[in-house]
Formats: sequence, C-alpha cells, structure tokens
Amino acid sequence: MSEIIQRISQAKHVVVIAHLNPDADSLGSASAMYTYLLTLHKKVSFFCASKNINKKLLFLPWSEKIRDTFPVSADLAIALDCGNKSRLGVEFACDLINIDHHYSNERFGEFCLRDSSCISTSQVVYNLFNANKIKINKKMATSLYAGLLDDSDGFISDEVDGTTFALVKELIDSGADYKLCNKFIMKYTSLGAFRLKAIMHKNMILVHDAKIATFCVTNDDMKASGAAGEDCESVLEESLYLPSVEVALLLKQNADFSIKGSLRSKGKVDVSKIASIFGGGGHTNRAGFIIHNATTLEEEKINILKLIYKDV
Repeated sequence: MSEIIQRISQAKHVVVIAHLNPDADSLGSASAMYTYLLTLHKKVSFFCASKNINKKLLFLPWSEKIRDTFPVSADLAIALDCGNKSRLGVEFACDLINIDHHYSNERFGEFCLRDSSCISTSQVVYNLFNANKIKINKKMATSLYAGLLDDSDGFISDEVDGTTFALVKELIDSGADYKLCNKFIMKYTSLGAFRLKAIMHKNMILVHDAKIATFCVTNDDMKASGAAGEDCESVLEESLYLPSVEVALLLKQNADFSIKGSLRSKGKVDVSKIASIFGGGGHTNRAGFIIHNATTLEEEKINILKLIYKDV
C-alpha cells in the first residue's frame, strides 16, 4: 500500500479510471481517489471510456469532470474496480495502478492492490487511505459509501458482516451523505427502465423446476422501452427474491448483435466460473461476460443453461 502512495506522490499527471459501463463502486472509488489527488494539488483527470454514464450515478462528486478521451500527458493511471484490462476501454503507455476486490482480477498493471476479502473496491480504497493515515473528507466518504451500498445490494448480500457496518459508521461520521446515496442508488428509476421492467417480467421464463430464471432482451426491446443497458440488471436481481429461484440469467442483445450476459446466484452456484468460460468474470454470486460471435439469443441461452444445470 505504501508503494502505491509513494508512486502517486511522484506522479505529475494522474488519471483515475472507472471501467466501461461503470457501476457505483467503480465510479465511487474513482471519485474518492480523484478527491484525494486534489488534496495533494496534483494535476488529475477523471476518465471513463463509456460515453453515456448511468444517470442515477451522476450525483457522485466530480461526475461532471468525467471525460471519454485519455490525456496524452498523463504519467500515471489508477484503475478502480476493473477485473481485466480490456474493461478499461483504452490503451496507454504510462504506469498503471490496479485497485480492485474481484477474486478473478488478472493482476495487470505495474502495481496491483487486490483484496477479494473486501465487499467492494471502495472498501479496498478506504483501507488504503486508512493504512496511510489519509484523512477522509465529506466527498470521499460519500463516494466510498456509494460503492459499498451498491456492491452489498443495499447491505443485504451474504458478504455483509459487522465489519461492513463498522465501515458504514466511519464513513457517516466522516460526512457521507448516505441519504443522497440511498435515494439515487436504491430508488432512482427512469421511464425507460420502468417500461423495460414490464417487458422483462412478461418474457421471463422459469426452468429446471423454477430454480433458474431466464431473461432474453432483444435490441428491439431496448429501442421500444428507451431503456439503457444497465436498466436490465435490477430486474435480473429482483428475480432472485422468488422463493424457488437459485440462479438468474440475462442475455441482452447489443446493437452490434453481440450478446451481454449477466448471471446472479443465491450462492449455491459459483456463476463466476461460468462467466469465465466466455472470457468474463466477477464474483461467486454476481458475474458477467460478452459473446462477440453470437448466434441467436435462444441458442446461446440453451448453451449456457447446460452449464448451469450441472451445479443447480
């Protein structure tokens, strides 16, 4: 940890990176790091290769500073919550610090701080700050709380324990605007997401004695609803509340006809192993992947279900 802080102190222009299609943990961790770098009076840039950021996350500090072009003058980059290098969405020549909590992290970069015992990357960043006696201000606390809230599924995931709530207390005591985070991350919805939910509920299919919930979302469904890609995820996760469902599978057709797959599990099935077969990754109960040379949604669903059946 001290080596990372030392490398940061030596840098002249630092870029903090949130991964493609960022969630609150990636953006929140990046926002907290951005804030810290400003306290050092560093030249700092906030980068994300995705042009359209989920609107419910734009309440986070410094979101207005996010750019989708990587500055050529940077001599250090810090990737937050990115399990593999391709999710950075950019190539660059400067040194890279990789900070993450995914067990499947490929440990890329000149420096890698990965702690899979942490529930979120924001917790890893908090530990980094705490170990180096870095004072956490209100913006940092709000950003870190947002990541913790999102990756713990509102503090109800199996990984939540007393340590999680001790960290919550520390962040609130440091000024975290937890009400604002809860409002946007847990409650915010768009009209497109509202319409998409109806389509997904209608088309959901339960298989394998209703232990597996499956969703196939076409590009036409996305156009008809006006929803964004990340709007599919909340419905997928809701399906795990059905008493019989152990695993939920979402296959979403992209505009280029590739397929984005998302898997959720109550814990019995390690979905990260299934995602890794398709070049993806994630956690035991939450993982994703992309199929670039896809056939049809239905054919891909059949292939993936065969893998799930072995474990359910």
